[in-house]
Amino acid sequence: MTELWSIRLAVLASLTGCFGPILLKKGSGRRISITGLLTNYYVIFGLLLYVVSSVIFIMALRGGELSVLYPIIALSCVWVSLLSVRFLGENMNYYRWTGIAFIILGVALIGIGSQ
Repeated sequence: MTELWSIRLAVLASLTGCFGPILLKKGSGRRISITGLLTNYYVIFGLLLYVVSSVIFIMALRGGELSVLYPIIALSCVWVSLLSVRFLGENMNYYRWTGIAFIILGVALIGIGSQ
């Protein structure tokens, strides 16, 4: 049985982790070199958010089943898509919205099936 607090932590890990790719994308336009990467705050904070997200997810695993919690991480795709529109000016079309709907439906079905 997966505890509710564990599910909440998995959602928090998903939300935290979704800012990583946004920051990496923002940092990708800069010079790519060792010194460039070490001084690129977007890349540094993006990687840091990945680490923080992983730590939160490890804590979530203590209270739940991996087969229930890991699909919640798939919600990161949803968050990244929405944040890409907001912070990167990307466009969403019908197919992308449909894909997001299927991801949400899939995560919901896994959650329902675990009870």
